[in-house]
Amino acid sequence: MSLINTEVKPFKATAYHNGEFVDVTSDNLKGQWSIFFFYPADFTFVCPTELGDLADYYAEFKKMGVEIYSVSTDTHFTHKAWHDSSETISKLQFPMIADPTLTISRNFEVLIEEDGLAERGTFVVDPDGKVQIVEINAGNIGRNAEELLRKVKAAQYVRANPNEVCPAKWEEGEATLAPSLDLVGKI
Repeated sequence: MSLINTEVKPFKATAYHNGEFVDVTSDNLKGQWSIFFFYPADFTFVCPTELGDLADYYAEFKKMGVEIYSVSTDTHFTHKAWHDSSETISKLQFPMIADPTLTISRNFEVLIEEDGLAERGTFVVDPDGKVQIVEINAGNIGRNAEELLRKVKAAQYVRANPNEVCPAKWEEGEATLAPSLDLVGKI
């Protein structure tokens, strides 16, 4: 079963954010766009490149009303240690959620049970708390924050314009499509 259009299951977790340990719950999602960015583990290889890339675009996501939550099965203490010791991770301004109970990873169906680690899963959640975008990569394939930004813009556009759809490679400001019988077989 796909998670698309399903509501995020209730959760409560501790995150490392702006030098503090903070509680994050599913209630924090209501009324805003959110990205859940799962990665296998702190102090690894591909993960810091992805998180650093995401950090470089964080201001743009925030301008669009989007909060980013990075999530791994590490503890919040490990997140702090990584943040304090890595030049790349030290620039993260978004919450780093700890999921040592594996609950959130199971809820989003990205848990690798035998390893106790999360797959590289990206989930865009709308202001109603429903999943609108799902992307899962193999552990050795990093993601692209610029492409994620484009996808979020498309998701926000179609939410605001429910009678339109965004074609492949759509960029903000480009033409969209209005589905109708007149378009069938003409694209």
